[in-house]
Amino acid sequence: MAQTQTVHKYDATTIQVLSGIEAVRKRPAMYIGDTSIFGLHHLVYEVVDNAIDEAMAGYCTEISVTVHKQGAVTVVDNGRGIPTDIHRTEKRPALEVVMTVLHAGGKFDKKAYRVSGGLHGVGVSVVNALSEWLEVEVKRDGRVSHQRYERGKPVSPVSVIGRTQQTGTKVTFRPDRDIFEITDFDNAILASRLRELAFLNAGVKIVFEDERSGLKEEYKFDGGLVSFVEHLNQNKKVLFAPPCHFCKADDAEGEVEIAFQYNDGYSENLFSFANNVNTKEGGTHVTGFRAGLTRAINDYGRKYGFLSDMTLSGEDLREGLTAVISVKVLEPQFEGQTKAKLGNTSIRFLTERVTAAEVFTFLEEHPEPAREILNKCILTAKAREAARKARDLTRRKLAETGALPGKLADCAVKDPARRELFLVEGDSAGGSAKQGRDRTFQAILPLKGKIINTEKAALDKVLNNEEIRMMISAIGGGVGDEFDVSKVRYHKVIIMTDADVDGAHIRTLLLTFFYRQMGALISNGFVYIAQPPLYKVRKGRREFYVDTEAEMDRMLMTLAAESATISVGKKPRQLPREVVGRFAEVVKKMVEIKDALESKGVSFASYLDLWQKRKAFPVYFVRFRGKEEFFVTDEELSAFQEEAGGDQPDLFNRDSREYRLVELYESREMHKLVEELHRLDLPPARPDREVVHLRDNGRSVELPLLECYDALKEIGKRGLVVQRYKGLGEMNPTQLWETTMNPETRRLKKVTIEDAVSAENLFVVLMGEAVEPRRRFIEQYAREVKNLDI
Repeated sequence: MAQTQTVHKYDATTIQVLSGIEAVRKRPAMYIGDTSIFGLHHLVYEVVDNAIDEAMAGYCTEISVTVHKQGAVTVVDNGRGIPTDIHRTEKRPALEVVMTVLHAGGKFDKKAYRVSGGLHGVGVSVVNALSEWLEVEVKRDGRVSHQRYERGKPVSPVSVIGRTQQTGTKVTFRPDRDIFEITDFDNAILASRLRELAFLNAGVKIVFEDERSGLKEEYKFDGGLVSFVEHLNQNKKVLFAPPCHFCKADDAEGEVEIAFQYNDGYSENLFSFANNVNTKEGGTHVTGFRAGLTRAINDYGRKYGFLSDMTLSGEDLREGLTAVISVKVLEPQFEGQTKAKLGNTSIRFLTERVTAAEVFTFLEEHPEPAREILNKCILTAKAREAARKARDLTRRKLAETGALPGKLADCAVKDPARRELFLVEGDSAGGSAKQGRDRTFQAILPLKGKIINTEKAALDKVLNNEEIRMMISAIGGGVGDEFDVSKVRYHKVIIMTDADVDGAHIRTLLLTFFYRQMGALISNGFVYIAQPPLYKVRKGRREFYVDTEAEMDRMLMTLAAESATISVGKKPRQLPREVVGRFAEVVKKMVEIKDALESKGVSFASYLDLWQKRKAFPVYFVRFRGKEEFFVTDEELSAFQEEAGGDQPDLFNRDSREYRLVELYESREMHKLVEELHRLDLPPARPDREVVHLRDNGRSVELPLLECYDALKEIGKRGLVVQRYKGLGEMNPTQLWETTMNPETRRLKKVTIEDAVSAENLFVVLMGEAVEPRRRFIEQYAREVKNLDI
């Protein structure tokens, strides 16, 4: 049969030219890495890094970051403030240029910033482009200027909304839900990064607040990198104290600051930064440090007779090393906008030269720490040789018994990118998994019992564990320093354990092994955790599998809509069943906004009074000398202050006790919710006074609109039988396939290292030798435990 092919014209008319903002929205991953958890938090980092650059320039001493209940984030600094005067060539305010034009910033020459983390001028403009809305407020030259944007484009002019003697910049934004897969910020990730920045910038105070949980923390470390290393080693037994610390600057090449300390552990813990940017993939400064450290320790060891017949390699020096490297470079060369790796060659030689000289001097001046370090490194060299022999023995055993372990039920396809390996707890679940799997691409490896805790054991002992050897041979690629991720046989290694205490322990042991001995497996995104459903819910003859509380709520609304009827308004109009879920979701969000406003001291009734009167929601709330005022526009707020004349209040002084200014960011969301009710043909006169008629099983009740969500949930719960799954062995092969293994329906959690400092600390606390930190951890988080297995 003749094949027809659609011919598309390819000429000048097919070439698209996107403006800067449109290009960012079209390809966001080019600028922030991805549109998942990493990219979401990268937005905050971009804004905070601008404030940190002000601190490095000597103009900022305090930064605050607040996560609001509705998902927005505010970053405030007391730096100089972004210029607001008219730009010479753009013919519009410099503030608007900075916020909307890519490659516009003050860091290209070295006049405003001698050293900075921002280089390309795309940081805050990218945040603006990828935000549903963004507001910027600048205190500068005695004025407070303000501008609003939506999806990167200005929707208001730069206007003066007040007077103040303070300086600084305040940026508030809500990530665009049309772009990001996840829009809920993780306070642990943010808190760790902010703590990190406080360590790197001694004396700068950083305040972090999460309004969702009530968390508020303040970070200020006058000890700088020394405090950072002490924090990293707080749960470990160190070989000497305080840490070795040195800082040297070169006008032409930059500045090198390093702190390091050895502990009695088996892993290296090294963090590197360039101009305060976390270079997760290292770079030339890390290479220089390692070379300088190796040279200094070898020179000292030979000079004082520790190394008569041997030379220590770089690997011998890494075990138990905790180090923080921070360099300041005039013209840093990062790889990509996310700046994961530093490429400057000159800083390598400076770092190596400074490290070699300073470490040798430290060892000579501190003979006891020097002896401890040399003894530790020599023992490591001997253990490394033992580990090499153990690896050779493992290879020989694999060669004798066959390339793959006998318990492995392998798959047919040969392409590693398509292959999946399930690590299953026990033979019972392993049997169900083998029967339920798709043999084409899914392999099963049952693990018997709990593997060795690799946090407490040297590599030679780890390799003597039978379950470990099975995993190494099944996964491929080797282990430890020799691990080669390009030789891995599966690009999805899925941990599938029971939803109980033992299952969680086995999962933690496996993650510890991968983190310590196959780190590239995690960093390349090859490790996953299977998410079996927590519950099976049965109502009549129907069965549902439920994984999260949000999913349970949606299911309850669906069930409630099947039996209940809802009528709204003075002349009750019954809602169609298909829109009950949407209606309930609007009500739920309104309740959340009511709670958020009242937590700020804003009366929800007064807030709605103004909306009913003006048909617009206020954006500012002011409490001044016993009076409370709402303002819908910037101009109204400015006029209010001008009317005060000589007694004009500085509403933007955050330390004032006489008055209070609150920005009502919730108003945008509230406006959308009211529009959604209009689309449902339910225009509310007053959401807080609207009455809902709810009928179910012959019973009828009237209740306030804002209470109907909880009432519908209770209706949905009637007649439900809930069974909680704890063991995978409780499921038959068909259920296991449908809920946990089928790529079309399953839920997998990818294991990533978003926060290396927190990851390192958590592994040490949970799996390390010290008991006291583990007890404190349990006491701190005991109240947050869900699904307690007792």
